Amino acid sequence: MLTRQDRTIADCLAVLDLILPLKLRHIGFKDVGVDKQTLSMLAERIRKSGAISYMEVVSTSPEDALNSARVAVELGVDRLLGGTDVVRTQEILGDSGISYFPFCGFPSGHPTRLGGRPDQIEAHCRRFIAQGCAGTDLLAYRATSADPIELVKAARRGLGKKYLIVAGSVSTADQIAALHQAGADAFTIGSAVFDGSYAESMGSIVSQVAAIEADCAAASRADAG
Repeated sequence: MLTRQDRTIADCLAVLDLILPLKLRHIGFKDVGVDKQTLSMLAERIRKSGAISYMEVVSTSPEDALNSARVAVELGVDRLLGGTDVVRTQEILGDSGISYFPFCGFPSGHPTRLGGRPDQIEAHCRRFIAQGCAGTDLLAYRATSADPIELVKAARRGLGKKYLIVAGSVSTADQIAALHQAGADAFTIGSAVFDGSYAESMGSIVSQVAAIEADCAAASRADAG
């Protein structure tokens, strides 16, 4: 994610040009941090790169979140993450072809925190699937009162084979391995890249991303073994 502290970074276009040689297949941004024109240019460049584009909603009011869904349609992103009003968001998305991954649990504030027990997370995920969602966006490591991995396992139970994305505060190889083992299909990461805190011995954004990719591959190998 071209984001830091839950906002799209101001130099997102320049950073995108920097990382494009890595041929990443999944690139996203938030609905706040830069103006709409910049978001439009960013979405178009991601699309031209051949990567799947993501926009995550972090707007704090219900109406702002719905407005962000309208922006997602205008931008033509592939996947919309976040928000909690599934019915109205799906009405806005209509036949745009955008896959929707609402927040499960009880998100609040900015940066967003997550309330909710594992049984509530599982129930939300089951309801999302019944409503035709592609999966869910789980703020596992933003949980205020539950174990993050237990929430991931609960979401996995509720989703069945649907897609589980874990968003927010992923910053270590151990977390990546734990998420993989618990059944997450994907995770978002941004701040740890731009803070240089993921791989502290590395000095560039490109090196940070390469280290993350290597740890993802290692987690997959360990599971296969």
